[in-house]
Amino acid sequence: MINLIDETELRHTEDSEVCADCFGTGTKIDPVKGAMPCPCQRPDRYKRLLVAARIPPRYSRCSFETFKCARGSAQDNALLASQRLVDEFPADRGLLFMGPTGVGKTHLAVSIIRRLIEKGVPGIFCEFGSLLKEIQSSYNPISKSSELKVLAPVYETDVLVLDELGATIPTDWVRDTMYQIINKRYNDRKLTILTTNYSDARDSDREQTLEDRIGTRLRSRLYEMCTKVVMDGGDYRRVGLGS
Repeated sequence: MINLIDETELRHTEDSEVCADCFGTGTKIDPVKGAMPCPCQRPDRYKRLLVAARIPPRYSRCSFETFKCARGSAQDNALLASQRLVDEFPADRGLLFMGPTGVGKTHLAVSIIRRLIEKGVPGIFCEFGSLLKEIQSSYNPISKSSELKVLAPVYETDVLVLDELGATIPTDWVRDTMYQIINKRYNDRKLTILTTNYSDARDSDREQTLEDRIGTRLRSRLYEMCTKVVMDGGDYRRVGLGS
């Protein structure tokens, strides 16, 4: 379950935008000294952004370097797409990693957000089911949080990873809430990276498609805002290679 940020963190708007001096490149051009490391690359800022990203400890070692795959495989193509997204940031289109359990979808999504944080770009990791539970609990009148307080960082962060899209039972409320979050980020041109175990076609493993789980309206929106990256292969967790 994600941790709520306090009001002080919400006021730190400078951490919710790409650095205005280097635009996320990490290099600032000084009129006298020329190219030099940008102040946003200070270790203390990097640590703050990493903590704010809420990456679960299980994925703390995920990186492009630790992602093992065979050259030319679907995983290799996914790795190249992930690295390209980082190199071309800021980008209008995110990625939708689609494939069965254990092929490395979350590993790559976390690798992207960690590499962008190294460039000074704020990001947040959310497991979708946990996020929905946080929003539901915020409706409780005795709760210390509010729906806006839960959703504000999800709306505003420059890069958002939504893990396990479609895993929650698709009630009308779930679908409306998912659409609200993703459509808000779409309209604000915020980069969103998603992972899902569901595909766009029915197969022997799953009788439902991603559209069945999230609804036609949201699946249509994702076609516009994300490039689909299909991953297949064996379960990397069984050999200790992926997530």
